[in-house]
Amino acid sequence: MQAGLIDSGTAAPAFVLPDQSGTTRALADYAGAPLVLYFYPKDDTTACTEEACAFGELLPKFKGVQVVGISPDSVKSHAKFAAKYKLSFPLLADEPPAGGVPQVCTAFGVWQEKSMYGKKYMGVVRTTYLIGPDGTVAQRWDKVKVAGHAEEVLAAAKTLASGASITSRAEPAAKSGANAPSAAPKKATRRKAVVKRGSSKSATSSRRVTKKKASRR
Repeated sequence: MQAGLIDSGTAAPAFVLPDQSGTTRALADYAGAPLVLYFYPKDDTTACTEEACAFGELLPKFKGVQVVGISPDSVKSHAKFAAKYKLSFPLLADEPPAGGVPQVCTAFGVWQEKSMYGKKYMGVVRTTYLIGPDGTVAQRWDKVKVAGHAEEVLAAAKTLASGASITSRAEPAAKSGANAPSAAPKKATRRKAVVKRGSSKSATSSRRVTKKKASRR
C-alpha cells in the first residue's frame, strides 16, 4: 500500500540509511536542528544534478541547518555522483530490496506512480521536506521545479532556524514589562501633590471668609 505525503505539523518517519561513504545516518542524528530532506529520482541525471549542485553551492549559507538528499540509488552510485560534482553533504541510499520498494521513499509518500511517453511506472516524485528541530515537518514542496528551489528552501530554513533566537529575544522584553508597575508610585505622588495644592487653596479661602466676618463685626 502506498503511503501518503507527510503533512506539516506531523512527525517525520524515522529512518536509518547509509550515505555515499557507507556511514549510517538516522533521523535521530539531526534532532535539535532544522533538516532539509530532499528526495530526487536518480543520480547524475540532468535535473537531479542541477538540484544537487544548487544545494551544494548554497550549503555554506545553510548555517545551523543540515541538508540531506535521498534517492533509491546505491551507495556506490551516490559515491560516484558526489565525487563527480564535489557534493559534501550526505546522499542517502534508499536502495529497494529485490522485488520491493524503497522503504524511506515510500514512508515519506514520494514513491508514486509516474508517466513518461504514455507509459506508467513507479518512481520518486521530486519532493523536499523541511523538518524542524523537534522532528516534525515544518514545510513541504511537492513536484519540485529545480530552478530557484534551493534558494526558496534556504529562505524557509533560515526563518525556521531563527525561531529559537526570536523567542529568546522576546524574553527580556517580558522581564522589563514586569518592572512597569514601578511607574505607579510616581503617578500616586502626583495625585498627592494635587490634593495638597487643593487643600491649601481651601485653607486660604476659609481664612478669607473669616477675615470678612471679622471686619463686619
